[in-house]
Amino acid sequence: MSVGYKDDQNDWVTVCLKYLLFVFNFLFWMGGAAVLGVGVWTLVAKSDYLSLLASSTFAVSAYILILAGSLVVVTGFLGCCAVIREQRSCLSTYFICLLFIFLIELVAGVLAYVYYQRLSEELKQHLNHTMTENYAQPGKEAVTFAVDNLQQDFKCCGSNNSHDWTVSKYLVSGQAEGRAVPDSCCKTITPHCGKRDHPSNIYKVEGGCITKLEKFLADHLLVIGAVGIGVACLQICGMVFTCCLYRRIKMDPY
Repeated sequence: MSVGYKDDQNDWVTVCLKYLLFVFNFLFWMGGAAVLGVGVWTLVAKSDYLSLLASSTFAVSAYILILAGSLVVVTGFLGCCAVIREQRSCLSTYFICLLFIFLIELVAGVLAYVYYQRLSEELKQHLNHTMTENYAQPGKEAVTFAVDNLQQDFKCCGSNNSHDWTVSKYLVSGQAEGRAVPDSCCKTITPHCGKRDHPSNIYKVEGGCITKLEKFLADHLLVIGAVGIGVACLQICGMVFTCCLYRRIKMDPY
């Protein structure tokens, strides 16, 4: 086999690797947009529910995804520059960025998985206490707003059932003005509609708001995990392509 043939073969492999890396960058950008979108969606969609959670793990996972998605967009441009310029220094920087983002997404995935495992127990321990102790109390406007939205959005009343409200500070203190439940429990909200707690007037759902909120958060955590794993696998492919192209490109003199 001639030297010229080997050179042509090497050039062909290098060109293929460059095109593969370009394709990867396109998919990487799309994956980054997906990660960023999921992070923003997690915080924006029903973000007021975060005040009802005992820990900030759910929010932290979303913030990490937003950070990772933003870095992906920037890193994608760096990857294109590295491929076009065919410089080892650029490829090395690109590889390090991919590895760093991979580790960030790994942390977010681990946090989401750990929180998913203890989500049910946390809600059972803290949601009822938060609703009965903090609803309509001075300085707890965020919790009050979140509880009202929770009961209306998920068509539920109380953490386990409507009877949970009978021992709440809201009713015991007399703030309720004769209400049996908050007005947000009503199927059709009108002033003081919470005075009548008949099933035809208020939401009486088996399992209460706990089961509804748990399912909502669990679905979000599954999406966070799935997107994180998908983009992480894509990054592994990108790191492999980068290493192969790095070995094919001659050491630049600068």
